Amino acid sequence: MAENYDVIIIGSGPGGYVAAVRAGQLGLKTAIVEREHLGGICLNWGCIPTKALLRSAEILDHSNHLKDYGLVLEGKVSADVKAVVARSRGVSARLNSGVGFLMKKNKVDVIWGEAKITKPGEIVVSKSSKPVVEPQHPLPKNIKSQEGTYTAKHIIIATGARPRALPGIEPDGKLIWTYFEALKPDVLPKSLIVMGSGAIGIEFASFYLSMGVDVTVVEVLPTIMPVEDAEVTAIARKQLEKRGMKIFTSAKVAKVEKGAGSITAHVETADGKIQQITADRMISAVGVQGNIENLGLETLGVKTDRGCVVVDGYGKTNVPGIYAIGDVAGPPMLAHKAEHEGVVCVEKLAGLPNVHPTDKGKVPGCTYCQPQVASVGLTEARAKELGRDIRVGRFSFAANGKAIALGEDQGLCKVIFDKKTGELLGAHMVGAEVTELIQGFVVAMNLETTEEELMHTIFPHPTVSESMKEAVLDAYGRVLNA
Repeated sequence: MAENYDVIIIGSGPGGYVAAVRAGQLGLKTAIVEREHLGGICLNWGCIPTKALLRSAEILDHSNHLKDYGLVLEGKVSADVKAVVARSRGVSARLNSGVGFLMKKNKVDVIWGEAKITKPGEIVVSKSSKPVVEPQHPLPKNIKSQEGTYTAKHIIIATGARPRALPGIEPDGKLIWTYFEALKPDVLPKSLIVMGSGAIGIEFASFYLSMGVDVTVVEVLPTIMPVEDAEVTAIARKQLEKRGMKIFTSAKVAKVEKGAGSITAHVETADGKIQQITADRMISAVGVQGNIENLGLETLGVKTDRGCVVVDGYGKTNVPGIYAIGDVAGPPMLAHKAEHEGVVCVEKLAGLPNVHPTDKGKVPGCTYCQPQVASVGLTEARAKELGRDIRVGRFSFAANGKAIALGEDQGLCKVIFDKKTGELLGAHMVGAEVTELIQGFVVAMNLETTEEELMHTIFPHPTVSESMKEAVLDAYGRVLNA
């Protein structure tokens, strides 16, 4: 007889495991099905290990510019790439074990295998086609390596996404990498082409640049990090190019030629000319696509669009009892959006009152290159496209005392307000630690804070966060320190 649950979640990434934790907290009998590694891509191959790599890169950059801070170190600091990678993998291992602990703490069963939804309320779990990925040894005691049939009133799909491949330029794991290979190189390439300048592409480009690699970025759109505000990305581009990165925008990789130990990209620029660029390796970072295959969705009639499951603000699909959250439910494909969707979905299906649907317009975005980029809400261009009458405020880090003291004075805080209502429509930042600062604007937007309330908020001095208040003041002609 099939074991019955209140909720079964397919996938244990940020969305899946957080949804499982919340379901357990609410007293629902919960199981999570995982085929490869607890914590999903984010914890094992994405958000967390990349930040560990970038931290090593940041320290290396500072070490090689000690004279700027009045410090002397004889000789140049160099990177031990194997040790850098080992540290990154160790960080992931620590958090991976933590997810197993959270499942046990919240009485969530973990079923090891691959799930297929055979009908609403029923899944069949078969043996995983994936090997147990390090550092998943030993398996937590609450994991059941048990194939079979399971039933639940609610089934949540949280299977995440995988790298998208362009026809003819498919990653091969040797000369053309995805983020999987880029995260753990055996040796550093001397030169690298990065195809795509979204968050993944630019973060890896920045990391390898810090490691001393000759990096070239190719982006098909007119600006790097194209979802961000153009004024902010222009500043980021200038800083990246100053560090030695070569960037081609409005350009595409038309084809590639593979050699014995190198790859040549034929880059077509905006004027139609072809430029050949040869490098040791190339990273394909042209986006991701949802993992919707082999789940039984077509048979059940679950609606999908462009490789993702179509859902409402609560994660509901068009088929009762089936839900989807996180990357598989569409953009923005961010871990924190997945976590929030998981909580919203579970609380709604559990019948809690006053559950609000996910507002994608208030999901912050962060890119951890050097300099960092962070944003929330509408860009200036998008606000104008929507016909909003706006006020725009800016404040340069060059006028911020803490940024100058840090030696990080190349940055900008930009805010966009509705001129009539004072509503904060968007905030965009580039510079040191802006990924930590952006949450202040996210909270303000969520609380429907007006410009008057922000202007009367006391920011501590000296901090980089003061640039946030000054940008607000600037939007209303009241800036104090510029």
